[in-house]
Amino acid sequence: MRILLDTHVLIWWLLDLPLIPASARALISDDRNEAFVSAASAWEIAIKFKQGKMPEAAGFVADLEGAIGNAGFIPLPVVVRDGERAGGLPLHHKDPFDRMLIAQALAESLTLVSNERLFDRYGVVRLW
Repeated sequence: MRILLDTHVLIWWLLDLPLIPASARALISDDRNEAFVSAASAWEIAIKFKQGKMPEAAGFVADLEGAIGNAGFIPLPVVVRDGERAGGLPLHHKDPFDRMLIAQALAESLTLVSNERLFDRYGVVRLW
């Protein structure tokens, strides 16, 4: 299975917090699956950390790419077409970072690992 981690899932994983359900944790840690992290999540973490909204990211924000790679996740770049897709989505959800993840999940046929039920309104396959 090919999965895309929502930003909060990535943070909780990197911090080893018990907030991810066992079923999702098993899916993420299963080597048979490809777990992707969007560049949009790195961007979101960096911005929110700089704003003081995400102090828990202090241990990995300076090298997000390294933290993502060390966790065994695959970086997913954001390309112009992703921006077009995200911008063209209905406005059920206004968060630009989440809209990008939805657009990428739809475009790449990825299962989005997230607790955000609002994502379901976009027809994205979501686990959790």
